[in-house]
Amino acid sequence: MFPFCSFLSSICRLVKAMFTPVFYVTRRMYRNAAVLMTGTAVVAVMTFTSAGFAGGGHNALTVYADMPTEEAETGEEDRDEEIAKRTEAKLQLRLTSSESLNSGQQLLGDTLAQRVQEDDRIRQARMAAVEETKQEIKRVEEERARIRAEEEARKAAAKIEYSQEDYDLLLRIVEAEAGICDMKGRILVANVIINRVESDEFPDNITDVVYQKSQFSPVTDGRLYTCRVTGETVEAVDRALAGEDYSQGALYFMNRGRSQSKNVSWFDGQLTYLFDHDRHEFFR
Repeated sequence: MFPFCSFLSSICRLVKAMFTPVFYVTRRMYRNAAVLMTGTAVVAVMTFTSAGFAGGGHNALTVYADMPTEEAETGEEDRDEEIAKRTEAKLQLRLTSSESLNSGQQLLGDTLAQRVQEDDRIRQARMAAVEETKQEIKRVEEERARIRAEEEARKAAAKIEYSQEDYDLLLRIVEAEAGICDMKGRILVANVIINRVESDEFPDNITDVVYQKSQFSPVTDGRLYTCRVTGETVEAVDRALAGEDYSQGALYFMNRGRSQSKNVSWFDGQLTYLFDHDRHEFFR
């Protein structure tokens, strides 16, 4: 209040100084001066009051802001707890991520190892299959070589020369004529064919001998082409070609029970009977 009173006194002195020396102050002028002074005083009071309130409010806010309240302390504790939780969550996430990465790497390693093992197994299986195929090819080639060698040996030891076509046809004619006979009966039929090839009275190869007109009934009735050659017949033909001969030089044979009467008459009248074996009679 002391500064305020000093301020009012200064204003009064100023007004008195302004009007007193110059001219005589009338009542009206005095009243105007009083009004002016009063207004000035009011303005001054309001100014100081506002300044005081403003200062007080500022100080109060400052003090309020500086004083830690219970809510502020609670908020800070919550923030600290939240920060701690977030930090722990980040650490846990990092640990989890690291564990997941390690697990993923382990799984990838296991998968790659299994893939390598599977590839090795497949490669070994393929190599084994290739090797087995090679062995099978080798066995087939060896078997073919053996068969060719036997054929060459058989041809070299045979009484006559013959082609593969001759050989196949001899098998069929023996099967068709003597397929129900024993081994000797089959060899005998083969002996007759071979004897004809060696004779000047007949063609000089098996094929022409077999297909000579009206000589063998299986050619006429078609049994030559429908018969199934058995292993016994193959053995009999091979033995006959190798020189095994029971024919006594026979050039003809017939099954009397299955032959036509005119053919039987011709055999009996024109040929020399030699012997019979297993339903066949042989002539020369």
